[in-house]
This record gives sequence, C-alpha cells and structure tokens, in this order.
Amino acid sequence: MRKHDRLYIGGEWVEPAGTGTIDVVSPHTEEAIGQAPEGTAADMDRAVAAARAAFDHGPWPRMAPGERAAVLTRLAELYEARLDEVAGLVTAEMGCPLTLSNLAQASLPQRTLAYFGGLADDVTWEETREGLLGPTRVVSEPVGVVAAITPWNVPQLLIIAKVAPALLAGCTVVVKPAPETALDPYVLAELAEEAGVPAGVLNIVAADRAVGEHLVTHPGVDHVAFTGSTAAGRRIATLCGERLRGCGLELGGKSAAILLPDADLTAYTGMLTLTALLNNGEACVAQARVLAPRERYTEVVDALAARLAELSVGDPADPSTDIGPLVSPAQRERVEGYIDLGRAEGARLVAGGGRPASAQRGYYVEPTLFADVDNRMRIAREEIFGPVLTVIPYDDERHAVDLANDSEYGLAGSVWTADPEHGIAVARRIHTGSCGVNMYNIDVNTPFGGRKSSGLGYEYGPEGLREYLEFKSIATMG
Repeated sequence: MRKHDRLYIGGEWVEPAGTGTIDVVSPHTEEAIGQAPEGTAADMDRAVAAARAAFDHGPWPRMAPGERAAVLTRLAELYEARLDEVAGLVTAEMGCPLTLSNLAQASLPQRTLAYFGGLADDVTWEETREGLLGPTRVVSEPVGVVAAITPWNVPQLLIIAKVAPALLAGCTVVVKPAPETALDPYVLAELAEEAGVPAGVLNIVAADRAVGEHLVTHPGVDHVAFTGSTAAGRRIATLCGERLRGCGLELGGKSAAILLPDADLTAYTGMLTLTALLNNGEACVAQARVLAPRERYTEVVDALAARLAELSVGDPADPSTDIGPLVSPAQRERVEGYIDLGRAEGARLVAGGGRPASAQRGYYVEPTLFADVDNRMRIAREEIFGPVLTVIPYDDERHAVDLANDSEYGLAGSVWTADPEHGIAVARRIHTGSCGVNMYNIDVNTPFGGRKSSGLGYEYGPEGLREYLEFKSIATMG
C-alpha cells in the first residue's frame, strides 16, 4: 500500500494545509491500495504562488527552448525506466487492463515527453517580417501559469499531454489530478525533480472539484487546460470567459464507427478493445455507436455478440484480461442506469446487461450490446463511459454520414472498408477532430481535439505547443 503525506509544491515535499486524506480504492478488490493528502484551497494558493514566482522571477521561462527541451528529454529517459511501475499503478488505481496500460497509460506518456523534448529545433520561436514602416519582429512567449486539471481514466497521459508542451513553451504548471488516481502523479513529481525541473515549475495537488474551481478562478493563473466532462468544461469555459482567461478543453464524445457495406467484420471486431471498448469503455474517444448497413445489420449484430462472448472480463492485472472493472461504484451505477434506460427506450438487449457471475467483488459490468437502436435514443446520444455498444442501421452512405454527424459531440470516429482511399473520403465528411480508417489511434505528433461539445483547442503535435504560446509584434524604425 502506497502512503503519501506530502504535496509537491515549489520543488519541495511540503506538509498539506489540511488534515484530509484521499483513500485510493482498487476497483477490482474494493480495498484501499494507497493514500494521499487531500489538497485544500490553501494548498492551491501555495502552489499557484510557487508557479507564479517561478514564472515571473525564475530561470525556466528565460532559458533557451533547447535548454528546456533537454530537461524534457532527460525526464523522458528517466520515465522509461519506470514504465512497468506506472502501468501497474494506473491499472491498480482505475482498472485499465494491464496490456492497454502498458501502451496507453505508460508508454504513450513517455513518448509524449520524448516528442516535445525533440520538438524545439523544429519550431520557429521568432521571426522578422517586413512592415510598412520597417521590420517587425514576431516573438513567441509562454502564456504564463497553467492550471492543468485532469480526470482519472488516462491519468498519466492526460497530465503529460498538458505538462510537456507547457514546459517546452516556458510555462509553469499547477496540476490537479483526480482523487481516484491520486497516486501515479507522485511518480511524475519524483522524476521531474530528478530530471532537474526547477523549483516551482511543476506543482501537483490532488483535490476535489471545489478546490479545482478555486484553481480555475485563481488570479495568479493565466491559462486553464482541462480534460473531463462536457458539463464541467462548460463551467470552466464560463469562469474563464468572465476573466478573459484562455482555456483548452478536451471534453466528452459519442463517437461513431461507420461500417461500410464492404467492411471486414473480423478485422473490426478484432479491434473492439482498442475502439468501441477502449479502456473498459471509459474513454472519450470510444466509438460505441456502431453504424451498420441495413443489408448487413443482422450479420453485424451477430458478429459483435459473438466477439463480446469471447472477451475475458476480470482482474485487470492479468495480462489476458480484455475488460476490467469500472473505476468506482458510482460509475458502475451510472452505466447500469443507462442499460436500464436502453431497455426502457425499446432497444433490444443482445448481450450482457448485468454484472459478471464470476465477479464476486469489484465494480464490474458485462460488455453489453444493444440492437434496434434509434439515433434519437438517449443511449445513442449521451456519453455512457462504460462497456456498452449500440448498433444503429443506415440505408446508404449519405445516411451513415448524417447519423454520425447527428450528435452534440465531435471528438473521434472511424470508417471500416476494404477501400482505404474511399474510407478517407468518408472520414473527411465526418465532423470530428480525429478519425481513423480501419483503426483508431492517437499519435503524439498530430493534433487531437474536439468540435462542437467535445471541446476547444488541441493537444499533441506542434498545434498542442501553440496552446501555451502567445505572440508579440515588436516594430522598429531606422
């Protein structure tokens, strides 16, 4: 059991202002696996003050980009040595199957650090342009103190997706991780200290939503980077708008997978745990809305039901597990509520719908499949965040695209076809920030962001770096 009694603020391990603690509970055993201090508003004040001092008076924003990049590269190298630890810890905290944790919860965060560590030489940090009265120098400057607020479903990746570009830009950061995953950020803090990140540049305080809002509205914060629900994102956008403060919002999704008439169902169903059921379905990019051609509808439903029956549900630390537990009792109740709603709405329950008989404990829900779903049903429109698939029939390609776009969200999607070039043409018509053809993936060198209610701004790639930069024009004469 991991027990922490300090917070990482100002480059030091400091005593928290309050006496509250966060008990991190295994969603598999329902037993506590660790403890961390619960941050208070006073702790956030101290963290912002440290970040503010480091930005206003410290060396980090004044270092050459290449010097900052070297620290990130060193951090990536140190992180690589602890990949197994990070993957196992996140699996223990929130139930992601270990095989996926090794990839998405550990390796991908490390690759993100390495990518931004290597990006500095490819960025035009300043340039001179000819103006009407003389040359003008256009310079990029760090936006300032960044509040990074992250959820529990992909904790390390979503922290590092904000911290890495912000640090390369020259910003300082206060991270507020989710209480459910309050343990893994300590690994990042330890590694940052070892890598030589200056005091106050990175500060980490796990806390509840109220303290998170205190951070968002803090006068010492210049920019907010948030990943979470659309409802919370709207609240943050309102608070930032009132203060004319920039924010980046990576929010929810209800993404569609379009199976064109020539789709290879074996290939599609073989990748379910990386698309529709990614991370036990607890993924904003999960393509759990399956759009099937009417002439192959029964075939698609049967193939999905057969695949769900093959999936191994159980201990997420077992490398053979496909589907682990949901993060908490509240999340399980939410998902079960949607399953009940699907039945009430008239959808046909084909597979799952309950708790696995083999799971005597843990927050498990069977992989669940609904057929005869209308796109107007709530189970087809609202983000469930669990292992629940809905299959919706379409008449022709235009109808499929219209159904995919008939959503409040616009985050991700996929197209499945024997003709990849045609798949790309269909993908261009889908109103989302990212889309895959015969797969779905997030790459650290390409932008990731949502449209409509799925958010504002981008992460990863050079576009992710620009979220943390401001631009100044300095004109001269003579």
